[in-house]
Amino acid sequence: MASTSHFNVYNINISSFLLLFSVVIVSCSLTICFASESEVEKESEFAYVEGTGKGPKNWGKINPHWETCGKGQMQSPIDLLDGRAVQVFPSLGKLRRDYQAAPAAVKNRGHDITVIWKGDAGKITINNTGYQLKQCHWHSPSEHTFNGSRYDLELHLVHYSSQGGVAVSAIVYEYGRPDRFLSRLFHHITHVDPEEEIDAGIVNPGDIKFGSRKYYRYIGSLTSPPCTEGVIWTIVKKVLLPKHSHSISSSIYLLQRHDVYDYSDAFFYKQVRTVSREQVKALRDAVHDGYEANARPTQSSDGRAVFEYTPRVIEASA
Repeated sequence: MASTSHFNVYNINISSFLLLFSVVIVSCSLTICFASESEVEKESEFAYVEGTGKGPKNWGKINPHWETCGKGQMQSPIDLLDGRAVQVFPSLGKLRRDYQAAPAAVKNRGHDITVIWKGDAGKITINNTGYQLKQCHWHSPSEHTFNGSRYDLELHLVHYSSQGGVAVSAIVYEYGRPDRFLSRLFHHITHVDPEEEIDAGIVNPGDIKFGSRKYYRYIGSLTSPPCTEGVIWTIVKKVLLPKHSHSISSSIYLLQRHDVYDYSDAFFYKQVRTVSREQVKALRDAVHDGYEANARPTQSSDGRAVFEYTPRVIEASA
């Protein structure tokens, strides 16, 4: 049985969360911390490898407009700790995604491959605010870590509100079967030159499978210069699936326990989306930057709250 103090961590009143979230957003607005500044398009100005003079530790010194990269206190990515350093809030609700097919282009930004939607590709809704999907891009290995471990790839879907706020949804992948969305774009990815973009026709972001309805939520920053803070992060959480034949009722009981992660390795295996090695290699080879990775190291959480949405019952994969 979980201790009283452990139990209380997960039963913090939802009004406290809403108050905290509101304070963060208002504070950001007053200090212009909303991430209205987009990521740098010409990525040759910085690097992901230390020792080059342009690595992550030096980002804040390269350009005065990037000072937040070195001095910010709400930086991303961070390490996500299962079950112990997060606060569970079923009342956060299911992530509302309303995506639709729209004209798009594939752009090679020098350190990553980006899909840019030229038309209305739909939105996500957070706290009754709509955030329009503008682009998605990939990092390898994953930028966010889970209990200190990285996955093989991380996809970021970047959304903007009409007020200039930014919400990023992140999905992690491990090596396995090819990802269907990447497969549809493979020809464009392998034929776009650095700092150029090519027409990709109609691209449906609804083809991007999240794989889980569970997610983490916290306030952070862009993960590349200018590292602007105030970004609402939603990181899709890996799914726990029974290793052995449990009844549906017993599986639901186990998954809803507050201490599920204390024994999850014994009863469950963790499932995430898959991507082929060839696809990850194509994403890296396309940019011709000479590096094997384009992932920023994890940053200090600086005492920030991390919230988790877990449905009260097992739901089908999204």
